[in-house]
Amino acid sequence: MITKFFLALVLAACCLTIGFAADTFHPLDVKPGEWESTMTIAMNGPPPIPAEALARMTPEQRARLEEKTKSLSGRTIVHKTCIKKERLDKPLTWGNEDKACAYTLGASTGSLQEVHVECSKENRKSIGTIRVQAVDQENIKGAVQMTLTFGDRTSEINSEFTAKYVGPTCTTEK
Repeated sequence: MITKFFLALVLAACCLTIGFAADTFHPLDVKPGEWESTMTIAMNGPPPIPAEALARMTPEQRARLEEKTKSLSGRTIVHKTCIKKERLDKPLTWGNEDKACAYTLGASTGSLQEVHVECSKENRKSIGTIRVQAVDQENIKGAVQMTLTFGDRTSEINSEFTAKYVGPTCTTEK
């Protein structure tokens, strides 16, 4: 459960685009088609669940949760995604659409996009930045920095990623 939450959060912060506000948008100068990304996750802070939920856990459950949380830090995720031409006409966030988040475009050039993200869901809030740089038309690198707040508990997730162009034909639609 916690692993899926982290992955969803990181991916949401790091392939779909939604409501952005910006004065001037410039698409990244990269090729449409299938891309493979590799992301490394670093996490600091307590397990990202409310203190009251932790208090209800048995010592064994809490130990398993803390171990899973620690195992996410330093984890590498490899993911393929299809970036169609239409998606290049909007800022890339390399993640899943989350209607609980607001995205604001900061920097926008043919080689750089920076997006500020703010999410709020129940007693969870996250704020951060996604930075995507087109090294050339077939290589992208970037970083995701997020601060997660759950009641009085705060954790940080810092991720770096690279993506390489696989080819013009997509084997996956996401």
